Amino acid sequence: MANSQKLNHDHELFDCSRLLRDLSDFIDGQLSPEICASFEEHLAQCENCRVVFDTTNRTILLYQNSAKEETLPEDARERLFKKLSLEDLLKK
Repeated sequence: MANSQKLNHDHELFDCSRLLRDLSDFIDGQLSPEICASFEEHLAQCENCRVVFDTTNRTILLYQNSAKEETLPEDARERLFKKLSLEDLLKK
């Protein structure tokens, strides 16, 4: 019994490590449909990988949404750069 549990655990670790290694390609849709189906099946069964996937995916979405926001008004940008002693960057 202990050997079969160890084999299942080792198999799960292999799946988890593969998912983590290829997570970026999976999120970007750059993997074959067969591999994506395997990943989706693994995500349905593995809570740890699902948490990593959800967190990574949400981080990407937050970043993409924040990149669409307006830039700082020029006077606020100047005050911020001066406060951070980055005046040289203002000249660029």
